[in-house]
Amino acid sequence: MRGLHRADGGPRPVREAMTRYVAIGLAAIALISVVGVWLFHRAGEAEAVRDAKDQTQIAAQGSVEPTLSDGLLREQPSALAAVDRVIQERVLSRPDDAIARVKIWDSSGRIVYSDESALIGKRYPLGADEREAFENGRVTAEVSDLSKPENRYERGTGRLLEVYLPIRTPSGRPVLYETYYRSSFISARAGRIFRQFAPVMIGALALLALIQLPLAWWLARRIQRGQDERERLLKRAIDASDVERRRIARDLHDGVVQDLAAVSYSLAAAAEGAPAPYDSNLRTAAAETRHGIGQLRTLLVEIYPPELHRAGLSAALADLLGTASGRGLETSLDFDPDLRLEPETEALFFRIAQEAVRNAVKHAGAESVTVRVSATAAGARLVVEDDGRGFDPAVAGGEGHFGLRVLEGLAHDAGGELEIDSAPGSGTRVTVEVAT
Repeated sequence: MRGLHRADGGPRPVREAMTRYVAIGLAAIALISVVGVWLFHRAGEAEAVRDAKDQTQIAAQGSVEPTLSDGLLREQPSALAAVDRVIQERVLSRPDDAIARVKIWDSSGRIVYSDESALIGKRYPLGADEREAFENGRVTAEVSDLSKPENRYERGTGRLLEVYLPIRTPSGRPVLYETYYRSSFISARAGRIFRQFAPVMIGALALLALIQLPLAWWLARRIQRGQDERERLLKRAIDASDVERRRIARDLHDGVVQDLAAVSYSLAAAAEGAPAPYDSNLRTAAAETRHGIGQLRTLLVEIYPPELHRAGLSAALADLLGTASGRGLETSLDFDPDLRLEPETEALFFRIAQEAVRNAVKHAGAESVTVRVSATAAGARLVVEDDGRGFDPAVAGGEGHFGLRVLEGLAHDAGGELEIDSAPGSGTRVTVEVAT
């Protein structure tokens, strides 16, 4: 069976299987990596928000709350200066410039402090989240709505994350401490987390794929060995079939056919000297014997075509079509004279042509059959076409067509492809292409 191995002896199916495995593995790694990047980005953002909440709580309760006085609620300059000094030195003086604004609100919605002095004393309605923060005392984070009037001084700074929590003055009056973080703070924290874990994830996936490569190679080789063994068994079965066909043909030719030929000669000789009406009967018997011999010789060609191995595929196909012509069909053979085929391909083409012609003669009710053998870009093509009643190829095992279905597997194992094009009332065309 040609066309199944590379010229260097390496098994093509193993190479193709490994190529597919590597391609699928790389695609899987890419897909998982994309999903992982997205998940790490989301996880990084969530971690950055938690970090911002922790930092805000530490600054509010550890630095700002101890400096608060009730005078801040009355906008006393000394109280404002004390808070401003702490916020400027411990909150806003970060090297990463992460905080864009700080505000402190009282429960009525008045801004009692901001690093933007124009906001101090301004009153804005508190949202539901701010009022809830006053009540539950939890740290809350949300994306800032820069369209609100109280955020007009933050416009143009990009996306901001506002984090706020309630703290208390020495007398126990609650105020809301609010910090606005730039988006660069979130992106930087998310990027840091991604850089820490993404290489580990991608490396682990690549390592897993590499570890599986030897197993995939072993499985592919094992499958290939099984296919090679099946091909050897199939070739052995075909060779055994050819040997058996040759033996049967030889036994019939050297035995029964020769004996019948001798009988026909004896009957013809006896008819010459026999009186009437025995001479007529003997001549009839001799003619019928010769007719039987002709049918046996036709059967011998079908069982084992001697011209295939002696004179090649063209001569064998001519003999095959000659048999069909003898049964009343109009036949045509178109064979590329420059085409050179391997013995295995010639045997495959003849077996498929033999089965297709046999179906045209016995089952299709055809009036004509055409056989064409030509070269293709990759190899050779055989086409057998008749004008018979046709059949539905989807109905497997139909009358007379099971042999063609069997030959599909034979063509596939030979590295070729067999196609049956037929429909009820439209004739049948059998095409097989084999790479050479």
